[in-house]
Amino acid sequence: MSAYDDLLDRYRRYANLGNAAMLLNWDQQVTMPDGGAPARAQQSAALSAVRHEQFTADETERLLDAVAADDLDDAEAAVVREVRREYERNADVPTELVDDLTQLQSEAQETWQAAKREDDFEAFAPSLVELRDLHRERASHIDPGKPAYEVMFEDGEPYLPLERVESVFDELREGLVPLIEDIRESDAAVAWPFEGEYDAETQEALSRDVLDFLGYDWNRGRLDTAPHPFMSGTQYDARITTRYRDDDPLDALTATVHEFGHATYQLGLRDDAYATPLGEPRSSGVHESQSRFYENHVGRTKPFWQANRDRFVEHFPRHDDVSARELWEAANKVHPDNLIRVEADELTYHMHIILRCEIDRAFVEGDLGVDEIPRAWDEKMDEYLGVTPDTDREGCLQDVHWSYGFAGFQNYTVGSVLAAQLDHAMREDLLVDALVRDGDLEPIHDWLEERVHRHGRRYTTPELIEEATGEPLTAEYFLDYVTEKYTDLYEL
Repeated sequence: MSAYDDLLDRYRRYANLGNAAMLLNWDQQVTMPDGGAPARAQQSAALSAVRHEQFTADETERLLDAVAADDLDDAEAAVVREVRREYERNADVPTELVDDLTQLQSEAQETWQAAKREDDFEAFAPSLVELRDLHRERASHIDPGKPAYEVMFEDGEPYLPLERVESVFDELREGLVPLIEDIRESDAAVAWPFEGEYDAETQEALSRDVLDFLGYDWNRGRLDTAPHPFMSGTQYDARITTRYRDDDPLDALTATVHEFGHATYQLGLRDDAYATPLGEPRSSGVHESQSRFYENHVGRTKPFWQANRDRFVEHFPRHDDVSARELWEAANKVHPDNLIRVEADELTYHMHIILRCEIDRAFVEGDLGVDEIPRAWDEKMDEYLGVTPDTDREGCLQDVHWSYGFAGFQNYTVGSVLAAQLDHAMREDLLVDALVRDGDLEPIHDWLEERVHRHGRRYTTPELIEEATGEPLTAEYFLDYVTEKYTDLYEL
């Protein structure tokens, strides 16, 4: 075997150990009994330590040096680039630190769930501080000359500069804040046709039917519930989770469509490149673009509700008089007073993201104490959305993300911006609305697979965006899209 083949084989073992760890995490959030947490923390830590030691051994460096002299094609060169980056970000991190951090993350998930359930931020605060300190220590081993927060951001978004992302945030803040204010002052009322209770079993049946409509491959996936909706998997096994509210039949459906977008990306990766960089998703922001595309540019459209109005009424016959237009309006109703990010509308959602990023960064950089987080959260909610949570459960304890790490919230907004850019490019090739209205989503899947999914990590993020859309990342299409939609909806 050549040095390249040996290197790829070594990476495959590393990737498969990571995929096994991902399944342990899925089980912890979905099916594991509460009493299993202590053992799961040790199992996850042991697996991470073995994975780290195997990949950062001297043999990996030797193979990287050897393959540098090989005559590689473009795809092979991309694989080596990605393996080298992964190696260089791990080689100087002590295995003991990896072990400690993984075990703490597993324990912190359980601590967070209990703290949220009991509305007790002080119970989670010590874990949060310890996680922050261990992540900062890890960042110092990866690149001691770079701010820790920037190193953490590069974990999920390796090639898109944080500075560029922050400039996108500035554009969105400038465009969205006045639009939200105009909607607040609009005399046009968007009706909310739902009242009473909606049982989880019927909501699940509706979600499953809509997943069929979208084209979910049940042979390689499943639908479950979790405290915080997420997707976990590979191109062979991409699992969706959601959660149900008894007062809102659209909330779980929207979350399900969102996670379907994530699953579609995973399932669209090349089978023959499994456990190699060419068979892995490019970045967190690109991944989020797929979920936001399906959630917003399919699931919140008039054609989607024209196609699914009867399906909705079949499951909830008491709404037999609701129209597709009314369902579309309800799916896009702006709720500036909403406290929960995952339940937020398409516009105010980004104010939720911006406040999280600001608190996240201030805490990591030591400018905000852990005991100051609840107050800072409340103040920023008031500043950006004009509402203040009554409890930490509805405030700074609502997201699971801090039990994993930091500097990742930006990717939700990057994903929304890129989704609108992809939608714009797609509409130059496809009659998207007609396809959705007719329930013929295969051409949409094929377009995304051809432009995004099948490339894996062959391209850097900026290269992939240009490959898919013909231009660099821009907030222009997102701002144009939401301005047009909400000007119509609220008669601005």
